Amino acid sequence: MMERVVPQTAAVSSWKAKSEWIAFAVMVAATAAISGGHLNPAVTIGALVTKKIDSMNAVGYIIAQCLGGIVAAALIKVALPDALLNGVGMGTPTLAGDISVGKGILIEAVLTFFLMFVIYGTAIDPRGPGVAPLFIGLTVGLDILVGGPFTGAAMNPARHLGPALLGGGGRDIAVYWIGPVAGAVLAALLYHHLLEKLPADLAPEGRGRR
Repeated sequence: MMERVVPQTAAVSSWKAKSEWIAFAVMVAATAAISGGHLNPAVTIGALVTKKIDSMNAVGYIIAQCLGGIVAAALIKVALPDALLNGVGMGTPTLAGDISVGKGILIEAVLTFFLMFVIYGTAIDPRGPGVAPLFIGLTVGLDILVGGPFTGAAMNPARHLGPALLGGGGRDIAVYWIGPVAGAVLAALLYHHLLEKLPADLAPEGRGRR
């Protein structure tokens, strides 16, 4: 059985943030024309509750996202030495020793709230600036810098599911599903009801409206 791995130090978190925000921005841009850049079950659920995606597509996306996480973890397990993966618990996000499940859920919810808010404002709202992948990627990087040392800053249930099933262990799985989904749903609902339908005189000039 793999040992529980303490989340990354500040130095590792900084390196991870720099690499992951670039990778995430690139993949969002690459898949935007295909699926709208849906790479995260929590974000898809946030879009579902505000009726930006229908339930059939949402279920299909979530299944594909989870399978993608599992396949990616399997490829990593095949490509890298067991000794290396055992030392980091397959890269599965975990809670720091002094972070309870409740605190972990709250941290993941807050991190994902900011991510979903930025996604809604830049990618879903047609008044957005048109460079959604860049801002979404930057938000991922900022969230990792803030939350990485405490929860691993998953912000994505599929990110936890893949390595957890392939040997990292399913401990604290509730943290990485309840937290991100709650944060994404709250952000989507707040943006949809408070900001998306601003009066015409408050909307930026020249921007389209739903």
